[in-house]
Amino acid sequence: MSASLREKALRLLARRDHSRAELVRKLSEDGNQDDVAALLTRFEECGLVSDARFAEQFVSSRATRFGARRLQHELKLRGVPEDDAGAALAALEQDETVRARAVWARRFDAAPQDAKAWARQARFLQSRGFSADSIRKVLREQPDDDD
Repeated sequence: MSASLREKALRLLARRDHSRAELVRKLSEDGNQDDVAALLTRFEECGLVSDARFAEQFVSSRATRFGARRLQHELKLRGVPEDDAGAALAALEQDETVRARAVWARRFDAAPQDAKAWARQARFLQSRGFSADSIRKVLREQPDDDD
């Protein structure tokens, strides 16, 4: 295993946490698969690489802007195992409807007055990964209702 491969991995991890799959993809350019796998296994044993920690940090940094569906999709794209992603999403402190309402309030000034405005606002929330149930609650109910 080359020192430059180890240095590149440490440089990447110094900037931010990465999932194991992200590091495999980024390090495969500079070394063979066996060296990369051995290095990442050693880093996992030392606690430098953790998919669970990456998922928790990823979700906590983006939970105020995105819904659970989008966060889960992005974690899957980054190669995080489903159990780690599920645990990170389960740890969300706020209800999805509350987060959807906060995202909606930052973007829109008033409740939709007609079907066209309702559809536009619903598409916005849907693109952020919020569930259809949360979208309906945000757009149809009064802001004080959480049920």
